[in-house]
Amino acid sequence: MAFCVNCGTSLKEGAVFCHECGARFDKSQPSSPATPPPIQTPPTMGYNQPPPPPAYQQPNFQPQQSQGAGKVTFEVVPKEMLRMVKVMLENSAFRYESGGMYYMEGQLAIEAHLPSAGGFLKSMVTKEAAVKPIIKGTGTVFLEPSFGEFTIMELKGDEWILDKGAYYASEMGVEVGMWTNKAISGFFSGEGFFQTKVSGFGKVVIVSNGPLEEIVLNGTSNLVVDGSFAIARTSGINLSVSKATKGLFSSFTSGEGLVNTFSGVGKVLIAPVANRYVTLMNYLGMIHASVKAIKNSGS
Repeated sequence: MAFCVNCGTSLKEGAVFCHECGARFDKSQPSSPATPPPIQTPPTMGYNQPPPPPAYQQPNFQPQQSQGAGKVTFEVVPKEMLRMVKVMLENSAFRYESGGMYYMEGQLAIEAHLPSAGGFLKSMVTKEAAVKPIIKGTGTVFLEPSFGEFTIMELKGDEWILDKGAYYASEMGVEVGMWTNKAISGFFSGEGFFQTKVSGFGKVVIVSNGPLEEIVLNGTSNLVVDGSFAIARTSGINLSVSKATKGLFSSFTSGEGLVNTFSGVGKVLIAPVANRYVTLMNYLGMIHASVKAIKNSGS
C-alpha cells in the first residue's frame, strides 16, 4: 500500500494525487509514511515567563537614629572674680531663666512663649520669672556672670525642690514646676509657701552664694538648719519648722528661735558659707547702706 509523503494518508490503488491533501504521488518515493514535522510553538515573550524564585537574603537591621536629639553641654567658666555658664549646643535646645542670656555665637534662635495663668501665679509665689526662654540651634551661649557658685546637677528621673532664685538653666528633658509647702513651714521657714520643682531627665544648673555640701538622710536622723541656706532637697525630704529648744524660756535664753528641720529619706544640698566674693559684696553693701543712712540723717 502506498502512502502520501506529505500527510501520510494511505492512497488508493493507482492514485496519482492524494485525496486528502492533493499532493502529487511519485512512485519513486518510499511508500513509508512521512514523519510528521515537529510542532513549533510560538516564541514566548519575556513578560509571560514566570520570574525565577528570589534568592534568600539575610535581613539587615539598622539602628534608627533619633531625630533632632542633638547634644547640650554645660560648663562653668571663671572670668576674673566672676563665674559664667557656657552652653554648647549641637542641633539641640535648652531652657534658662529670663534675662540670663549674656551673649551667643552660631546658628541660634531664641523662643519665648507666654505661660498659662497658672504659670504666672507660680512665678509670683516662687520669685522665678514667668517666661523661661528657649535657645535652640548650633552654637555657643554664655549666660549672665555671677559672684556666686554654679552647680550642674544631673537628673535621672528624680525630683528636686529648689530654693527661691536657685534655678538658672536646664535641658529640655527637665520639667520645671511648682512645689507647695505646708502652711506653717512656708510662713516661718523663709522658703515660702511655694518653691520651684525640677524633675525628669537631664542637667540642671543652679546658683548659690557659696559652694554646696551634700547631706544624705536615711530616715533615722534629722538635719536642723538655723537659716535659709538649704538650696535644694529631694522630694522625699520633709521640711518643718520647730523651736530650737523645748519651752519658751529655753528658746529665749539660748538665743535660738525657730529652726528649719529636714527629715525623711533623700538628699539636701546646703551652702553654709558664702564665697569670698559674695561676702565682700555683702560687706560693701552694708557699708554703703550705713553711709547713706548717715547722710540722710544729717540732711
